[in-house]
Amino acid sequence: MKKIIVNILFVSSLLSYTVKAQNEQKQSILQLNTITTAVPFLLIAPDSRAGAMGDVGVASSPDANSMHWNVAKMAFVEKEMGVSLSYSPWLRRLVPDINLSYVSGYKKLGKDKAIGASLRYFSLGDIKFTDERGNAIGDFNPAEFAFDVGFSQKFGDRFSGGIAGRYIYSNLTGGIDVGGTSSKAGKSFAVDVGVFYTNDDMNVIGQDAILNLGMNISNIGAKIGYTADAVKDFIPINMRLGQSLTFVLDDYNSVSILTDVNKLLVPTPPIYATDEFGNPLPPDPVTGEQVIESGKSPDVSIVSGMIQSFGDAPGGFSEELREYNISAGLEYFYNKQFAVRAGYFHESATKGNRKYFTTGLGLKLSVFTIDFSYLISITQQNPLANTVRFSLMFDFDDFKKQNKEE
Repeated sequence: MKKIIVNILFVSSLLSYTVKAQNEQKQSILQLNTITTAVPFLLIAPDSRAGAMGDVGVASSPDANSMHWNVAKMAFVEKEMGVSLSYSPWLRRLVPDINLSYVSGYKKLGKDKAIGASLRYFSLGDIKFTDERGNAIGDFNPAEFAFDVGFSQKFGDRFSGGIAGRYIYSNLTGGIDVGGTSSKAGKSFAVDVGVFYTNDDMNVIGQDAILNLGMNISNIGAKIGYTADAVKDFIPINMRLGQSLTFVLDDYNSVSILTDVNKLLVPTPPIYATDEFGNPLPPDPVTGEQVIESGKSPDVSIVSGMIQSFGDAPGGFSEELREYNISAGLEYFYNKQFAVRAGYFHESATKGNRKYFTTGLGLKLSVFTIDFSYLISITQQNPLANTVRFSLMFDFDDFKKQNKEE
């Protein structure tokens, strides 16, 4: 029951592929070996600014959405307080009622500290449950949410660190019993840890520039289970490294080049041994586990899984390299009011095959900013195609200033 629930969520939100266990002797071509986790909605880029730049954000300039990308950035936000609202219709090519809503904000505590909070709500639409014979047994609207609280602190003029706590709730079945097994909502608590470096006194090829560097490890937390007696699954512990280089062309024009590299810090599924007919060998009589032909057992603790994830791919070092996703983005700003953005996201064909271009616009008005992004898939029949995101960001400093002028 638990595996069915996890697979439903994973296919619905990230559309990765199921694992194919094959003999090493048969691997004349690359095989699919996608890493699956519970609650993958935590990895979906929630805001339109990052969504327009290929899902980069760990080192972009700080804003109200920093809670998702790198909590350490909040200490360098220039304004005193800000809030962002985002909405993303999701997988419109498959179903019409899946969406992600996100609200995030921050408050500066003096010049060197900031606190922040965010709420992410992911709705999977209406689902009809049936028994083995196809008889209807109930309707339910599966949904998940995560609530975050974070703190960021400067350590000097150019460096900051941050930490955030996250409560995760995932209700996919509404407690419906299937095959005599009762289901329950999955719950977990996780932590994000981030660092951020910025230098606004750079000169690159004779041009004034701002360099940002960032690192964030998110969702370090307990595994999730959806039944009382089932083995629990890892949540998507993720490491993100990135940079942003902004060329300040003059008082009105600037161009930023951004890149992010992501890696899931969870075990890679191993290849299990099979007989000459391709059937799995019986479990080991001593341990009760399936016999592994290559790779390592995924049944490990959270810390062991994070460490193991850097060297457990059954295909060796070449497969390990394919587990790193790369994002790249461009952002042009005119007069700090109008932005044009574009980006690209790349994932290996054997690890999910998400490849897409993104584009979008941003417009800052008197007290709020409107952002829009659009996703263009370059893989055939990709349900992510034509995904749009909308964000609305409020600047309370400008709001106070406007009231004083009035």
